[in-house]
Parts: sequence; structure tokens; C-alpha cells
Amino acid sequence: MSEKNLTFHINNMAYSINIDASLEKDITKYLDTNRNMSTKELLLAYLRMTQEFNNFKVEVENISNKLPQ
Repeated sequence: MSEKNLTFHINNMAYSINIDASLEKDITKYLDTNRNMSTKELLLAYLRMTQEFNNFKVEVENISNKLPQ
């Protein structure tokens, strides 16, 4: 497991986190590391990721329901 350090700038404050390198693409899909973001933008990114996860969960449940019991 390779770790990656990401720094996000939110409301002119820097927040650095260490993540598994394989997660970088998913995390930066809605969160820009190259500019300052507002709290509103952070909330929108969270809501987009939550919606994406929920859609994935529904798809998995639909596939699971088609499998023989």
C-alpha cells in the first residue's frame, strides 16, 4: 500500500491528509487541490460523492436481487 499526501485549501486554510494512493483519483474527482475552495464547494463535493455511492449501491442491490437465492 502506497501512501499519498494531498493538500486541500478550504476557506484559505490548508488541510493535508495521507491517503492510499489508489484513492487519489476518486478523492480529487470533485475536490480540486490546485485552488482554494469554499465550504459550499466542499459540501457540494460531498453530496456528489454521496449520490455517486448511493447510485452504485442501488446497482449492486439490483444485480444481487437477480442472483438465484
